[in-house]
Amino acid sequence: MSERAEAKRDGAKQQKNSGRGDYQKGDATWKSFVVDYKEYEKSISISQSIWAKICTDTFKVSRDKYPVLKLILGGNNSKTRLAVIEWTLLEQLIECWEKNND
Repeated sequence: MSERAEAKRDGAKQQKNSGRGDYQKGDATWKSFVVDYKEYEKSISISQSIWAKICTDTFKVSRDKYPVLKLILGGNNSKTRLAVIEWTLLEQLIECWEKNND
């Protein structure tokens, strides 16, 4: 599945020339996120430099959006989709969820 197909599946707005222009960084925008899609059949290694680039690209698009790395792992018949976000954002999401579900 291509990044374009994955963005369409999410209902995300794909960036023009993602990664090549000065301001249209990331692969797509979705809600409050700039999404960088990566697809691998078996595994991926994530480093600080990869995450730093995703963050930098997000801030070039908007300081009001959050960076997210969407990993699509697996082959044609079985895919696992994961989101990599900063821990502090996860804490905020859980706090909001708990506040609204008490």
